[in-house]
Amino acid sequence: MTKFETDNLEKVRKAVNVCTMCGFCKSVCPSFKEVGWDTDSSRGRITLIYGLLNGDIEADPSVIKSIYTCTTCADCVRRCPSKVDVVDIIEIARADLVKNGHMLDKHESMCDRVVEFGNPFGETASIQEAVGVERKKAKIGYYVGCTAAYRSKEISEATISVLKKLNTDFTVVDEICCGSVLQRVGYDQDYITTMFEKNVNAIKELGVETVVLSCAGCYRMFKVEYPKYIDVPFEVLHITEYLARQDLKLKPMDKIKATYHDPCHLGRHCGLYDAPREIIAKIPGMEFKEMEYTREKSHCCGGGGGVRSAFPDESLGIASTRLEEAEGMDMIITTCPFCVNNLLAGRKDEKIEVVDLIELVDKLL
Repeated sequence: MTKFETDNLEKVRKAVNVCTMCGFCKSVCPSFKEVGWDTDSSRGRITLIYGLLNGDIEADPSVIKSIYTCTTCADCVRRCPSKVDVVDIIEIARADLVKNGHMLDKHESMCDRVVEFGNPFGETASIQEAVGVERKKAKIGYYVGCTAAYRSKEISEATISVLKKLNTDFTVVDEICCGSVLQRVGYDQDYITTMFEKNVNAIKELGVETVVLSCAGCYRMFKVEYPKYIDVPFEVLHITEYLARQDLKLKPMDKIKATYHDPCHLGRHCGLYDAPREIIAKIPGMEFKEMEYTREKSHCCGGGGGVRSAFPDESLGIASTRLEEAEGMDMIITTCPFCVNNLLAGRKDEKIEVVDLIELVDKLL
C-alpha cells in the first residue's frame, strides 16, 4: 500500500475522533439522499478520512469520489450533536488528496484556468471589459465574481443597473477569482492566499471603504476565509445587505406566488437570512410563502463544493429535490448565481421561474 501523507489531516485528528457515528447527519446530507451510500454521508466520509489517517485504506477512486460528492452545504455541521466541523475536515482531507496526487480531472482543469487566466472559465477579458464599467477611485466597490462577470451576466448587469438607479458612486474592482473554487477542492493554500492578497490590495488601491458582492460564494470568502489569512481593512456586504439599508420603492408584482431559497454559503456559512427577506417584503402584491426547509434548515441546491463540475448527475438530482419542495410556487427567488444556475438546470417543470433577487429589484425599481 502506497503511504498516504496526512500532513494537513494530522492537525484535525482529535476532531475526527470526536464523531460518534450517530448518523444524525444522514437525515440532512443532500449527497447521501441522492447517492444512497453511507460512504457519501457526512458520517461515512469521516470514517473514510479516519481510515486514510491511520493507513487502513487506500485513496482509491471510490474513496476519492465519496469525499468529493460533498457539496460543503454545512447542514451536517448544524445537525451534529458532537459539534464536529465536518466541512472543514472534508476540505482538509481534499487538500491532502491533492497533495498526494489525487485530483479529479475536472477540478484540475478548472484550477489550471484560474492560475493561468485568473478565472475558472479561461476568459481573457478583464472584469472591467466583461461588464463595461470603468475602474476609478470610489468608496463603494463592486466585486463582481467570475460567474456573474462571464456566465450569469444578467446578475452583474442588474447589480450595476441598481447601483446606478440609486445614484451610488461606485467602482468595479480590478479582481481575480476570489479563490473559492480552488479552496473547495483542496488546492494549495499558499497559492490561494496570494490570490487573497491580490484582491485586497486591488481594492485598497481604489480607496474602497465598502465592498459589495452579488455572489454568495465570493461573499463567504471575504467574510469567513480571507480574515483567517490576511487583514481585510474594509466593510464587506452582500448586495442584499446594502439594499436593505436603502429606501427602495418597488413596483408591485400581483398574482405571483414566490418563495425564497437560502444559499448555503450565504445562510448557514455566514448567517445572512434577514436582508433578502426584508427586500422581498418591500415588493407590493407578491404572495410570499416560505418552504418547509428554510433559513438554517434550508436544503442545498447541489451546486457547491465542486460537485456540479465533477458529478453533474448527482448535482442535478439534489437540485430536483429542492425544486420539488417549492411545488405550487410560480417563482423561486435566491441570491447566488450558482443556486440560480443549478436550480434552473434541475427543473422538470419550466413553469416555475428561478431568479436572483437583484434581477427582480432591477426590474421593479
